Amino acid sequence: MVSARSVRKKFNDPERSVPPAPGTHPASPRKAPVSDTDPAAPSNPAAPSNPAAPSNPAAPSDPAALPDSGPPGLRMSTARGRWVVTATVLGSGLAALDATVVGIAIPAIGRDFHAGVTSLQWVVDAYTLTLAGLLLLGGTLGDSYGRRRMYTIGTVWFALASLLCGLAPNVAVLIAARALQGVGGALLTPGSLAILQASFAKDDRSAAIGAWSGLGGIATAAGPFLGGYLIGAVSWRLVFFINLPLAVAAVVITARHVPETRSPGAVPKLDVKGAVCISGALAGITYGLIAASADGWGSVSVLVPLAVGVLLGGLFILAEAREAQPMLPLGVFASRQFSAANAVTFVVYAALGGVLFLVPTVLQVVRGYSPLQAGTSLLPVTVIMLALSARSGALAARIGPRLQMSVGPVVLAASLVLFTRIGGAGDYLTAVLPAVLVFGFGVAINVAPLTATALAAAPADHAGVASAVNNDVARAAGLIAVAVLPALAGISGESYLHPAALAHGFKTAALMAAVFCAAGGLLAVATIRNPARSARAKPGPRESSCGLEAPPLRNLEPAAPNDGGDRA
Repeated sequence: MVSARSVRKKFNDPERSVPPAPGTHPASPRKAPVSDTDPAAPSNPAAPSNPAAPSNPAAPSDPAALPDSGPPGLRMSTARGRWVVTATVLGSGLAALDATVVGIAIPAIGRDFHAGVTSLQWVVDAYTLTLAGLLLLGGTLGDSYGRRRMYTIGTVWFALASLLCGLAPNVAVLIAARALQGVGGALLTPGSLAILQASFAKDDRSAAIGAWSGLGGIATAAGPFLGGYLIGAVSWRLVFFINLPLAVAAVVITARHVPETRSPGAVPKLDVKGAVCISGALAGITYGLIAASADGWGSVSVLVPLAVGVLLGGLFILAEAREAQPMLPLGVFASRQFSAANAVTFVVYAALGGVLFLVPTVLQVVRGYSPLQAGTSLLPVTVIMLALSARSGALAARIGPRLQMSVGPVVLAASLVLFTRIGGAGDYLTAVLPAVLVFGFGVAINVAPLTATALAAAPADHAGVASAVNNDVARAAGLIAVAVLPALAGISGESYLHPAALAHGFKTAALMAAVFCAAGGLLAVATIRNPARSARAKPGPRESSCGLEAPPLRNLEPAAPNDGGDRA
């Protein structure tokens, strides 16, 4: 996971690439970006304009690398700039597709392997566990050893794990392969946005990030159609095999067009101890909570893993306090606003994660929808988020986040109450669509202000780690909710295959989640404060987020002294 030093390098100095080789002359901070896509640059960036000057040593072995002699300056108007955006969209789209289609495949996986709810919980949570535990470490590896390199490794790793998922002969192998998928996701997820931030010229960076966000949203929207069709027409295994051609395309384009960048200076020490502690803590807590549905809350198989998880969580905090370069600088939590924003994040995303694990299964088992119909029925949520999330963020920047962070969870709670009707009579327009629409508006109201508040409340040199922490908090909340909510609602064993039992359990789960979500709104009322008007952040790049598993990762840099205070 990420150290404070590497985060500052990654998020606060993104225009710096591989440090100049000995004998070259460093560029002035205000020098125009130099790359083979910059019209102001020489036609061959690897060959210096002065014949007597030393050549770029990276050029012969790495033709895609940006020159070491100045800051990168890719342009969206050039073919190479558009290829770089394409490569990052393909890679990040792998993780987005996986998040949307696996939930739809859960009933088919369960029937194929004769698996109970406990196994299906692990199919979802094994991926989230390794992704959440290693996400910040993946960012550090990219900073230290090259963002393109780690992005490529993560994409290949994700693809190979997807192949293993598709070939899994039993549910145990599938769970192990999903855990490996999460490791690949932890390497590629932070890399896609970091590559854009480090590669594009400052005045083109917003356009690149906006294109990446919009195209990623389209990929997320297409996921339920594609995944539902493949599950219904052929097999659930194809939702994993479809990752392979996408990964091949991402790797080929990345190798040909994406420049290599990394943080300058010595390679920082990796916080392996912290990564092991937090991953072990999440694993112990998750195992204990999932085992409770079968073994009972007082059993040794539940209490021991929970105790180990709590102990490792305490050791993680102790290790981070003593680590010279921690992946999680505990000082960021000195801000009451930052701590409050993450508390609201945990409560709201726990409610969402638990219900969204069950909704696709309820639509298929209780209402008799096909996988394609189940995926398509939730499409309005994605459309609403794509249309309104950027506008919601802009509104919060003008009036402050408190109102939206207080109202959004209440709207979401109302949608969860409406979701209790999907197990009863009525058609899609009367029983399902109202809940989906209200849910979409609630997420759009809440997510952008929540993310912006977490970023704005952290010190400028910790803005990057603040985004990663907020993202990880949401994933951990969903991880725990998937583990515990079915047991609390009485959904266990193979009851998910019986419509009446599942409908009754889902109604209980949705009402529990609604109460929890409304509590998040009350928590925001009590703890979130609007900054002074003069201190409110200027809106950043126009992004449309539609990921439901966590707030979007963002790269946010403080204004450089010679930039006039403008943000990218």
